[in-house]
Amino acid sequence: MTLIRLLVAAALFGLAVACSPTPAGSSVTATAALDLVRGEDPLFTGVIAHDPEAIGQAGWFEQTETEDGWEIVIRIGWGDCPAGCISEHRWTYTVTVAGEVTLVEESGHPLPTDTAVRGTVVAGPTCPVMTDPPDPSCADRPVSDAELVVLTGDGAEVARTTSATDGTFAIALASGAYRLEPQPVEGLMGTAEPIEFSVVWGMPIPELVVSYDTGIR
Repeated sequence: MTLIRLLVAAALFGLAVACSPTPAGSSVTATAALDLVRGEDPLFTGVIAHDPEAIGQAGWFEQTETEDGWEIVIRIGWGDCPAGCISEHRWTYTVTVAGEVTLVEESGHPLPTDTAVRGTVVAGPTCPVMTDPPDPSCADRPVSDAELVVLTGDGAEVARTTSATDGTFAIALASGAYRLEPQPVEGLMGTAEPIEFSVVWGMPIPELVVSYDTGIR
């Protein structure tokens, strides 16, 4: 009887061990660590890996493996970056294998106070017959709640927003090349054309116009 009890106890112990949950966050990959740091500030979403051979690379990151996880340095530069960037700002983060993110150091020039790309979403024509000179009452109308997606040059999504009641929108972005992809709007014909644009801190921020077709002819 004693032997049977020992065998039953051993079986129950093995079952309990097998059913015990694995501790969460026990290991963070390099990609996951970078994603955690990018989530710390919207300006980080557009940065790419540092390429020493690239000319004019304004925003980049460097990632180094440490004993307890990762160290990630993010640098954003602006002002004549083809010549090396006049100004720059750097952040140094550590990410542990458990996913704990810590800002270790921040240095550099003060960041620009306004890094938003602004624009307006409109739809036209609004009259079946256009006149010359144009009739002000037939001007394109603003489009609200139009969904706009911003992608990097390699197709990664970095931002998403919707237009306001007056058709305006604003998106804060780091320096770099982007593509704005408007999404379909109910009641309007087709989809507005994508817009390629660049953001260079220290230079005038582009004003974008997204144009939808009302289908009025």
